[in-house]
Amino acid sequence: MPLDFIGKLAVVTGGANGIGFSTARALAAGGASVWIFDLEREQPEKVAATLGGHGCIVDVTDRASIDAAFERSGPPDIVVANAGMGAWAPLEETTAENWNRILAVNLSGMFHTVQAAAIRMKPRRRGAIVITASTNSYDGEATLVAYNASKAGLLGILHTAANELGPWQIRINAVCPGLIRTRLTREIFSDPATLKDYFRDIPLGRGGAPEEVGNAIAFLASDLASYITGAALVVDGGQMAAKFGTWNEQIAEFADDHWKLR
Repeated sequence: MPLDFIGKLAVVTGGANGIGFSTARALAAGGASVWIFDLEREQPEKVAATLGGHGCIVDVTDRASIDAAFERSGPPDIVVANAGMGAWAPLEETTAENWNRILAVNLSGMFHTVQAAAIRMKPRRRGAIVITASTNSYDGEATLVAYNASKAGLLGILHTAANELGPWQIRINAVCPGLIRTRLTREIFSDPATLKDYFRDIPLGRGGAPEEVGNAIAFLASDLASYITGAALVVDGGQMAAKFGTWNEQIAEFADDHWKLR
């Protein structure tokens, strides 16, 4: 069944590249009027125009910037709170500056976006919000303490907002991507040896594409998910379900960035 967003206004933060852009494209393909909110350097107006949509320069760490953008777009039917960042550093080398910046974007920025969306959805007594969390919301991957803490905090926002917004018929859900090929993970995907070891623990034997996460977000935003709220959908090729490595050289070979059975 195709996803139908005709007549709906959708906002995607961090929508100018990666998972955000793939989501914006999926929503636009379903007939939504799409607004991309992103930083000036990401050229949201130009990117959105390729989808027949609209762009607005937004810094999610600045609440006034978020509110001004929503005033331009008008009341949304769908909000995908996707803007985020990450940086690698061991626990003892994580600076206060990096800690504060990552939490400001990933956690506080998400709070402000969700709150701003809820304020505009409540008078209409309907709406769908999807936030981009992570498999790191659950685990403690090394050298990512600030990122992990911010993504774990998103589940608190998710559960609380689902509880409070449900009576207003506003749904909120999350996607939890695993390793997805984006600008943030470019260095990892450029190293076949690293991928070979990493993908041993992923039952599907490979990393994900932004479109695969974008499609999951679009589903959660659609009326097909009308009885789903407060849920966190893991999009990770089965990684979180696999306790021990799935792949080895006895049964498979690694080529072209994925494992396959012999």
